[in-house]
Amino acid sequence: MSFESVNTKITTLGTPKVASPISTAPMHNRDGKQVTTNFVEDREGVLVYDTRDYLSQLKKIEDALYFEMAGPRSQIYFDPSKVHCAIVTCGGLCPGTNDVIRAIVLELHYLYQVRHIFGVRYGFQGFIPRYHHDLMKLSPDLVANIHTFGGTILSSSRGPQDVGEIVDALERLNIQITFLIGGDGTLRAADHICDEIADRGLQISVIAIPKTIDNDIPFVYRSFGFDTAVEVATDAIRAAHTEALGAPNGIGLVKLMGRYSGFIAANATLALREVNFVLIPESDFDINGDHGLLVNLETRLKQRDHAVIVVAEGAGQKYFKEEELPLDPSGNIKPGDIGLFLQEKIKEYFNSKNIEINLKYIDPSYLIRSMPANYNDRIYCGFLGQNAVHAGMAGKTAMLVSRLHRHYVHVPIKATMGRRKELQLDSPLWRSVLESTGQPPLINL
Repeated sequence: MSFESVNTKITTLGTPKVASPISTAPMHNRDGKQVTTNFVEDREGVLVYDTRDYLSQLKKIEDALYFEMAGPRSQIYFDPSKVHCAIVTCGGLCPGTNDVIRAIVLELHYLYQVRHIFGVRYGFQGFIPRYHHDLMKLSPDLVANIHTFGGTILSSSRGPQDVGEIVDALERLNIQITFLIGGDGTLRAADHICDEIADRGLQISVIAIPKTIDNDIPFVYRSFGFDTAVEVATDAIRAAHTEALGAPNGIGLVKLMGRYSGFIAANATLALREVNFVLIPESDFDINGDHGLLVNLETRLKQRDHAVIVVAEGAGQKYFKEEELPLDPSGNIKPGDIGLFLQEKIKEYFNSKNIEINLKYIDPSYLIRSMPANYNDRIYCGFLGQNAVHAGMAGKTAMLVSRLHRHYVHVPIKATMGRRKELQLDSPLWRSVLESTGQPPLINL
């Protein structure tokens, strides 16, 4: 196994010289012993790779790659009474975004006594004067109940904006810490913004909180909203299974999110275990042929009279011509609609054989995106928001907050550039999916 070399060094704006206002009052355990909650030091770290293979390849432990541990520092960089902070949400909707906003605001206000907190409306558009979007003053009262709603109170937008104009706005508004909540497109933009800030010699911190339902950002064990997405996806699978059982040769076809990675499809399948075929971007499959999906689907119907198929939106893209696919506002190629494509191919196949089927197609994507977070994501969002504030106040920048190997860490934004986390086909996760579904390799060799 080969291990990537990753630059894990976190950029700082300067030496922290302000005493943290966070108190560390002593507590006592059940034995009466005093316990003090300590601040985190920059030298504390978490292994990037924690396998025996990796450790065995090291000549000395000092050569190991570590991500800096997240958490409050005893000395901070910004004066809480003077610092101005901004929160921006970009890209598509995702369960838990409001929870992250709320956690950031409450942490800044109550723990650090920061009083200048602003929400930037409609993503990066909010920085650009020609859009005329007002800032939103954020306070504990305003965010008190937003975690009960889906979406984002700041609204969002897609598509690139001029990096120079964004940094101009940060200067004009006297913003010292910017919290960016977004996915891979937002991280790419954040990287350019950080470079522009550095080129101008400005003391502005940029802290990212990764947001992608697909869970495909590298060095992020689980992105917020993913747990909720899987939970809601299981409802769609349950409905598809019920429909399939309710008619002769019933087929339930469910398309789930996952443009490049099949984590939602795989996990939702394991959560319910009523799925017979799972199609993901990482695993090639054929529709036709002796070993393709349609032949195996026909066999399944003959044996059990019903079937459930789950397909990730990015699966089977070889059946679409890239030059004919549209681009999203960020310039990314939109995947061809594999759900509708499969629906049509399945109908054509069984019609050609004069076999009656009852096919129900379910696409719950927008329902999933707009849901409020479940309790697990809600707790997770709180940790992400709190640790983002600790990092920003300490003068960290050009980084994102992540959870890796059960610890919260600081990951340089540049470490995620050009990489994408994918479901490994030799992993226990995918092996468990195959064992649960019983599906054979759907490929004609």
